[in-house]
Amino acid sequence: MTETTKRPPVSVYAEMTPNPASMRYVSSRLLIQDGRLLEFRTPEEPVGVSPLAEHIFNLPFVTAVFVSNNFITVTKNNAVDWDLVQLELREYIQEYLNTDGRVVYEDAPAQALADANERASTHADAKSPEDEKIIRVLEEYIRPAVEGDGGHIAFKSFNEGIVTVSLRGSCSGCPSSMVTLKQGIENLLKHEVPGVREVVAEEL
Repeated sequence: MTETTKRPPVSVYAEMTPNPASMRYVSSRLLIQDGRLLEFRTPEEPVGVSPLAEHIFNLPFVTAVFVSNNFITVTKNNAVDWDLVQLELREYIQEYLNTDGRVVYEDAPAQALADANERASTHADAKSPEDEKIIRVLEEYIRPAVEGDGGHIAFKSFNEGIVTVSLRGSCSGCPSSMVTLKQGIENLLKHEVPGVREVVAEEL
């Protein structure tokens, strides 16, 4: 079925991220409702769920696709340099958004969507006032900066002084994100939440 309503043309620009394997592609329109995140780490995972991610995974060098708000973070393998594919990938994504444009299939299975959202990861439920304060600090001070780098951070647990978080998108597997985790996030949480001794990333 063709769409009769005219949409304004979508423009896309590329941004480097702290992870040399990931590039952030920012769209001029919202791709997915705020709060929903999608992460796909194999070509099979988006099948029947996200035509956008399926389309991107058609490229042989792509190893992961992360979608949040108005951006897509694409992670590549070592077979090619970004210098060779960055512009082509930007045009490839932009052309798709201006033609098909679908991010999620209307009839995508609810469980598959939930799995993709869980991979991208939302905050675990707060079980104490300390948990609530940690989540508030992550939301106010840390998440905007992490999203600006094409990634996502979520609270997982707080036990015996150790805060566990999940890192997704460009942050996943990025060496510099570990430095940020220890020097930036850990220091901030130690300062804001009494009892925090350490911040660690959950094992994938």
